[in-house]
Amino acid sequence: GGASRVRRDLYEVLGVPSTATAAQIKTAYYEQSFRYHPDRNAGSAAAAARFTAISEAYRVLGSVALRRKYDRGLLSDEDLRDAPKPSGRPPAASPPPARAPPSTRRGPVPPPFNFDAFYRAHYGEQLEREQVLRARREQLRLRREETAAQGRWRLLSDASVGVVFFLAFAILYGFK
Repeated sequence: GGASRVRRDLYEVLGVPSTATAAQIKTAYYEQSFRYHPDRNAGSAAAAARFTAISEAYRVLGSVALRRKYDRGLLSDEDLRDAPKPSGRPPAASPPPARAPPSTRRGPVPPPFNFDAFYRAHYGEQLEREQVLRARREQLRLRREETAAQGRWRLLSDASVGVVFFLAFAILYGFK
C-alpha cells in the first residue's frame, strides 16, 4: 500500500506515467526544472520546493538501478545518499593511470590502425561488386564511343560512295 503510493508520487512529481521511458523522464525533468528553477523564480518558496521535489524525483527515476529498486519498493536512504545529483554529468571517475613517455617504452611498437584492411574485411564483397560495375560501365562507354566513331565513318563513307556514283553518272551522261 505505502510503497505503491510513494512510487506513484515520484512519477506524478515529474508528470510521467510509471511506464515512461528514460527519455520521457529526462525530458519531463528538464522542462520542469527549467520552469521551477530558483533563478527564474527568485523569492518563491513554492517554486524552490517544487524544484527540490523534481530534482529528487529525477535523481531516483533518472538512474536505471535506482528506478528499478524504487519500482520494487526496495529503495533505501543509503541508496539515495550515494546517488549522484541530477547535473547531467556522470560522477567524476578516477584519473587514468599515467602512461610512460614513448622514449622509455620497451618492446615492439604496435602498428597504427589499418583502416584499409578493416574496410576490405567488412566491405570486401561490396567493393568487388562496385569494381565490376565500374569496369562494365567503362566497357559500355568505350563501346558507345567506338560505335559513334564507326557511325561517323560509315556516314562519311556512304556519302563519299554516293558522291562518286553521282559524279560517274554525271560524267557518263555528259558524254552522250
